[in-house]
Amino acid sequence: MTKQDSAKAPKRGTTGGAVLRPGVTEAIEAAAFAELGENGYARTSMDAVARRAGVGKAALYRRWHSKEAMLTDLVGRAVRESLPPTPNTGVLRTDLREMLDHFRHQLSNPLVSRIGLGLLAEAAHSAALNDALHELVAVPRRDAARRLLQAAIDRGELPTDLDIELATDLLVAPLGFRILIMHGQVDDTYLDTVTRAIEAALRAATPPKQA
Repeated sequence: MTKQDSAKAPKRGTTGGAVLRPGVTEAIEAAAFAELGENGYARTSMDAVARRAGVGKAALYRRWHSKEAMLTDLVGRAVRESLPPTPNTGVLRTDLREMLDHFRHQLSNPLVSRIGLGLLAEAAHSAALNDALHELVAVPRRDAARRLLQAAIDRGELPTDLDIELATDLLVAPLGFRILIMHGQVDDTYLDTVTRAIEAALRAATPPKQA
């Protein structure tokens, strides 16, 4: 082959691994969440996700070795991308109100609530899924809550001996129970009330004083 012919010849792609096109990954992500929302974790399959995404099943296996790996990766990515900056208004009550408003917005999404409840139910039967959800979903949210609480401690709004784990529970749990379990409405009046209640509870979330 001459130098001229060589210049005209198409260049071959790298052979070190398949190129993962972002558009395909986005289509798979949308399809996976749609399947989870409609059919639940147990009935979601790699075949069904591939069909809905309009791709071959090999496109999924180039990215993830199993359904569990695919779904936990996609859920974890969605959580990371949806975490807001930790509120920093300089006042505990307004920080709480801002964070709770974000939680309300997320938990009130019907697709998010269906997927979340389905994954929690399945995690009761799968230690691996339970561990993955803890690391990918619970830990980032609790870390955000801890940063808010530590800022309030540093400002002197909360006691220095605050039980951080209990305080985090108090901040994260009420809206989750109200929306996901009770299917209750959370309007601005309710959110203002629960913000004041959580603020009061946080001030009392300290170890009992020794007699």
